[in-house]
Amino acid sequence: MTGFDNRNLRERIKKIYGNQSGFAKDMELSERSISLKLTGARQWTQSEIYRAKELLKIEDKDLVKYFFTRCS
Repeated sequence: MTGFDNRNLRERIKKIYGNQSGFAKDMELSERSISLKLTGARQWTQSEIYRAKELLKIEDKDLVKYFFTRCS
């Protein structure tokens, strides 16, 4: 199975939070957990995707762009 490209998500986190630390805190996850999810070592749960969508002000129509774009 091909992994997911998290570049857009990383850029959005940086734009909204400046770094992963604040995002992790608001997600109520450790920085390590966020890092593992962004590298593809761990998968996002549905509830985490929903929470991230709210925190990062991502519209429903853009979820694929941020969470489901496959790596080439």
